[in-house]
Amino acid sequence: MKNNQRPSQGHQSYNKPNSPKRKTSEGKQVSKHPQTNRTKTQTPNKQYTVKEQAELLSFLLSHVSGVGRNSIKSMLARGQILVNDKAVTAFNYPLQPGHTVTISKDRIVEETPLFGLRIMYEDDDIIVINKESGLLSIASPQENEVTAYRQLTTYVREKNPNHRIFVVHRLDRDTSGVMMFAKSEEIQQKLQNSWQDMVKERTYVALVEGKIKRPTGTIKSWLKENSTFKMYSSIHPNEGQLAITHYKVVQSNSHFSLLEVNLETGRKNQIRVHMQDIGHSVVGDKKYGAKTKAIGRLGLHAQVLAFEHPTKGEVMTFKTDTPKPFLRTSAPVETT
Repeated sequence: MKNNQRPSQGHQSYNKPNSPKRKTSEGKQVSKHPQTNRTKTQTPNKQYTVKEQAELLSFLLSHVSGVGRNSIKSMLARGQILVNDKAVTAFNYPLQPGHTVTISKDRIVEETPLFGLRIMYEDDDIIVINKESGLLSIASPQENEVTAYRQLTTYVREKNPNHRIFVVHRLDRDTSGVMMFAKSEEIQQKLQNSWQDMVKERTYVALVEGKIKRPTGTIKSWLKENSTFKMYSSIHPNEGQLAITHYKVVQSNSHFSLLEVNLETGRKNQIRVHMQDIGHSVVGDKKYGAKTKAIGRLGLHAQVLAFEHPTKGEVMTFKTDTPKPFLRTSAPVETT
């Protein structure tokens, strides 16, 4: 694993019979709070152990030769002074015997908070995130809205101004779940050009209207986009791109069903259109026939993304929990 890899909690590997080694990363549904990251210093210049009570500024003035009051205050402002390995900016910070004071070569960088997303994994080639419902994956150049793409671009440029982020695939604004971005155009092209071969699994959970009677099913049609950017489904091969969706009922009641959905193809709005085709629109999806807003958001979550790593060749699997409102709304009603 390279030095800057960042697996999420629960990251582990396992072997499946007759299959490549597979890495798994499970993450909880992202919270509403921003994710913040702190990059610490490398090799410190000097380190001191506190022998008696003192304020930080006076301690530094008495122990560091050739450095004036203003220089020390500047280092404090830049986060270069650490007490017990934590950056301190207050000049009158009360030191206690046993405290360790470190003067670092480099500043402590407090990275920009990430809103509506959490990084599940990162290495030199890719970043995998868990995106919340309501956050755009990417916007047009004319739009100034906060997006996953813009936030991740800022995030990587804080480490190196020359670093960039490249879009590999997208999730609709109101769809939550696992997404992957590339860190170079070369990796982006490799993933996009071999997407069907490199992606081993794309599993969604969908909360749909009504009780689906068949426990499993496959929906096949051809999808085409109209001038208003809405997708339409056809049974005729010459009227769009082939789309195949497999589903399995996880649980249901008389009003809602929770489905596990696997995509054989990855067309725009594919699950949403196909659920409308079978008369069970995704909850909250007014565009494709939904009549209810039972959970205050679109009932679609990208739960699993498994793919062959573009440079390492190993299969990596990233999984998130089913959103609790999906489970609660579709829970079977107990009868006594």
